[in-house]
Amino acid sequence: ALLRGIAFSFKQKGIDIGGWQANTTSRVLKGSGLSSSAAIEVLCATIFNHLFNEDRLSPIELAIIGQFSENQYFGKPSGLMDQVACASGGIVSIDFKDAKNPVVSPVPFSFEKHGYHLVIVDTGGNHADLTPEYALVPKEMRQVASLFNKRNLREVGAESFVAALPQLRKDLHNDRALLRAIHFFGENERVSDMLSALKREDMQTYLLKVRSSGESSFCFLQNLYPSTYPQEQGLSLGIAMTKEVLGDSATVRVHGGGFAGTIQAYVPTDKLTVFSTYLESVFGKGAVTVIAVRERESCCIAP
Repeated sequence: ALLRGIAFSFKQKGIDIGGWQANTTSRVLKGSGLSSSAAIEVLCATIFNHLFNEDRLSPIELAIIGQFSENQYFGKPSGLMDQVACASGGIVSIDFKDAKNPVVSPVPFSFEKHGYHLVIVDTGGNHADLTPEYALVPKEMRQVASLFNKRNLREVGAESFVAALPQLRKDLHNDRALLRAIHFFGENERVSDMLSALKREDMQTYLLKVRSSGESSFCFLQNLYPSTYPQEQGLSLGIAMTKEVLGDSATVRVHGGGFAGTIQAYVPTDKLTVFSTYLESVFGKGAVTVIAVRERESCCIAP
């Protein structure tokens, strides 16, 4: 379905396509919040771009084609962040004010240089059956925005939201939507603070903001386990175990869209072994993966 959607999008845009055969291998965990669908979308779009179009499409254009395929042919109401990250490579900041023309800026930074490893832990859940939960997040945020006659919360502003909160609760009858809006406004500020911290090589401030973001996801966004099956809380358990082994200053949060799948942790180099051993004792051998960030954009490396 994804490949058909990508081919259709190329043709719809008047861009050449043709036949090809490929063997693929991947270490990206399926359905775990690690952008596995975005990875295959960008891969296929890059192949079409290289073989038949002399690599003339930009990473952003490839990402938009991938998102179209996922939304229209795979039935997942995803945003554009995963595809942009896969296509662009490296650590980047992305501004989605204009969703059709996001502003992507590289952020050169090395966690290892500062004594940390970015680690992903697969807690064993799967995103495959969680599309309704995932789709409710933007839907509920837009319900709040609609009370201001706006489509998105970004058009509302935090001050206007706070001032209107008493009336919003009376009109909306959905406290979770209000909490998710609170997360949205706070997260926009945190992302800006994180970006500034990375640019000035301030690792500790960055980690502080990541911890704040994770706590907000847990309390306000509420995307750590499905509301329909609260008995399965692998993400919450993984976060609790991380804090147990790394202490109260542990920097850990849900990774990706949430509800199941993976957590991300920033693990000090001298604690990586004990962390991995402890987490894998519950989630299984191979559950812990130290992440390496590819610096280059999606491209053909062996013509």
